[in-house]
Amino acid sequence: MSTDASSLTAQDLEFLRRPLHGFLSVAGGPHPPQPRPVWFEATAEGTVQLFTAPDSLKVRRLRRDPRASIVVAAPVGERERWVSVAGPTTVEPDGAHDLAARLAARYWGPGNPARADDLAEILAADQVRLVIHPETVSRYRY
Repeated sequence: MSTDASSLTAQDLEFLRRPLHGFLSVAGGPHPPQPRPVWFEATAEGTVQLFTAPDSLKVRRLRRDPRASIVVAAPVGERERWVSVAGPTTVEPDGAHDLAARLAARYWGPGNPARADDLAEILAADQVRLVIHPETVSRYRY
């Protein structure tokens, strides 16, 4: 395992640009973290972003304590590899629908007619963008 205090490497970004699920954990006060699988995007600026409903439990918890982490692992059948990003998280009111559309194309395939109704439902709902600003990046590659 290696840790680079606060930045994603080019190899990390290449790995994180694949359509893998991330497991997001937010600080929950006295409660242990409850990781949830999420779609995500690693940006060229080195942040990690995702979208969610503005009234979701994760947003309510982040408003109280902005710490979050995401862990992304290679799927079964590949050599063991994971990247973990932790840091303060901002809740951004803009860009969530554009992000959702990009991620739907990445995870479901571009213009997937079988998922058109699902995407329309996501885009019709209020969404916010969560942005994790890395303070600690850890990784393992076998």
